[in-house]
Amino acid sequence: MSATIAEPETDNHPPRIPAEGHHRDVNGGWLRPAVFGAMDGLVSNFALMTGVVGGAVSSSTVILTGLAGLAAGACSMAAGEYTSVASQRELVEAEIEAERIELRRNPHGELAELAQLYIAKGVEPKLAHQVAKQLSSSPEATLAVHAREELGVDPDDLPSPVVAAVSSFGCFAVGALLPLLPYLLGATALWPALIVSMLGLFLCGAVVARVTARSWWFSGLRQLVLGGVAAGVTYLLGWLIGGAVG
Repeated sequence: MSATIAEPETDNHPPRIPAEGHHRDVNGGWLRPAVFGAMDGLVSNFALMTGVVGGAVSSSTVILTGLAGLAAGACSMAAGEYTSVASQRELVEAEIEAERIELRRNPHGELAELAQLYIAKGVEPKLAHQVAKQLSSSPEATLAVHAREELGVDPDDLPSPVVAAVSSFGCFAVGALLPLLPYLLGATALWPALIVSMLGLFLCGAVVARVTARSWWFSGLRQLVLGGVAAGVTYLLGWLIGGAVG
């Protein structure tokens, strides 16, 4: 891969710094949790509904099961995300507060500790101490720098438990609604829900390819197969259990 050479400096124009190439969003941003939440709702509710269809129940029972699965799953996802993110945030806040207290008690020691972090990254000792001193311009700025360098977190950008819960609830509900839609629109057989769910699974897998190194068709087919296997297993269990109970 050829490298771009910066233009020479002239009296009128400063040297142009080559633009860095575009990289994938390795964290996934909002896309990853949204798509996986919807995929979770789709797979779990589709598998649940095929399980009761395998037990030879009425369409109204399938609808009731699908609605119950949607509500229960979305509430469970929301509660789980809220608890998880809230616990993580409380832990981070406790560590930040401990760092705040330490900065008050031993500012010189914390300054030396910050300088050592930069020295460990390859900065010359004298320059590292100068950088650490300059970054420690105010108590809040010092705390923010120590939190980022020592804890790897931004005190001003902590995750919100409410946002996590609401987004998880909504994404799961959207995914869980897909296999239910044909029955709500009057379908009495499984195949319309099967078609909608398979298309949804392939689409979700293809969208996931945006945050992975795989091709869209591979990710789509992989999710299609996994969702199909889950639905097939639950249908078989429903057929066996329904026959035994009947």
